Amino acid sequence: MGKVAQSNSSKPVAIFLDCDGVLNEPVMVGNKPEAPINLQQLIIPAEVKPALEKLKQAHYLLIAVTNKPDVTEGRMTQAEVDKIFTKMRHELPLDDVFICYSRNAPCFKPKPGLLLTAAKQYNINLEKSYMIGDRWTDIVAGQNANCPTVWINRNYLNEIIPNPPANYTSHSLLEAAQWILGEIK
Repeated sequence: MGKVAQSNSSKPVAIFLDCDGVLNEPVMVGNKPEAPINLQQLIIPAEVKPALEKLKQAHYLLIAVTNKPDVTEGRMTQAEVDKIFTKMRHELPLDDVFICYSRNAPCFKPKPGLLLTAAKQYNINLEKSYMIGDRWTDIVAGQNANCPTVWINRNYLNEIIPNPPANYTSHSLLEAAQWILGEIK
């Protein structure tokens, strides 16, 4: 789609990235993808850093946006969340991480609160930015924030297909980055 990461209004543009299934491998519980609940479960696929570096070189802000009800629901501690995101920020060229802890909050995807908060903080042009996710909730959050969206189809069993569909469907973060940068038509 867009080869240049500068919007017409010279506002910054961003790539909003879900974490589990996009930046890191989900932990499969039965047939359902879940978040890693400790540092030992965190696996960052080899393709992620090069994909993010390509987007960074194109001058996109890289912002992780993730739901973490696991803390308030007692499946993991805030200390574990902090360890996971410290490691992710150390290993990946992320500009920021926005986390929503409550299912009832306006930030909880598919609601657009995380993207809107980041956009306000960084003065981001949402219409020229992208939301990349592996679940329908990520795509709807991007659509609700008026962002183009990329769905990474991980072929999860019983996954709801985004409707309306994402602007592009890929099978990897690297493919998503290539499409955003205009390397794939």
